[in-house]
Amino acid sequence: MPTADTYLTIARPSAAEIKEKASRFIAEAFPVSTADGAEKQIAAVRKREYNATHVCSAWRVGPEAEEFRSNDDGEPSGSAGAPILRHIEGRDLTNVVVTVTRYYGGTKLGTGGLIRAYGGAAELALEAAPIQRVVLRDEVTICFAYDDTSPAMHVIGQFDVVMGDATYDEKTHLTVAVRRSETARFRAALIDALSGRVDVRT
Repeated sequence: MPTADTYLTIARPSAAEIKEKASRFIAEAFPVSTADGAEKQIAAVRKREYNATHVCSAWRVGPEAEEFRSNDDGEPSGSAGAPILRHIEGRDLTNVVVTVTRYYGGTKLGTGGLIRAYGGAAELALEAAPIQRVVLRDEVTICFAYDDTSPAMHVIGQFDVVMGDATYDEKTHLTVAVRRSETARFRAALIDALSGRVDVRT
């Protein structure tokens, strides 16, 4: 499962196709960020593939993959959406939706055949997708006097921080993105290094 402040997802869309007894199974994987985004992507595929027999799907979203859903789209229960979802789960992916579009070839595959076909197509699409690890960060604003710049920057340099906006007037104002698991330690380290002469807000 994803860790406290990172998760795995796909970096860009991918696709794959297999054929089983003349039926075509076209799998597509898309990065998404919300359940609504996943459903909209499924709807877009359905609209595009309006002549398809079925457009089955599964998705997981959220930093801890807390939301998920699968859809058999008229195939026997558990024969399409569930095997697609299992391949997403098997790679510990989140913020991803996979659709598998079927064009019926005239020969029934049976539940076992459908599970293998839908799962196999989903697996190939996910194998083709580049995987990226996303780091969850908290935005932190920092305000300190100019004379405290050196110790403040020293602390910042000790953490996994992405620098953001900076303004310099009577005081220095910085916005930084801190790795979520380090936010509390980062705040404490700044306060300690500057002997409390700093305003740290998340």
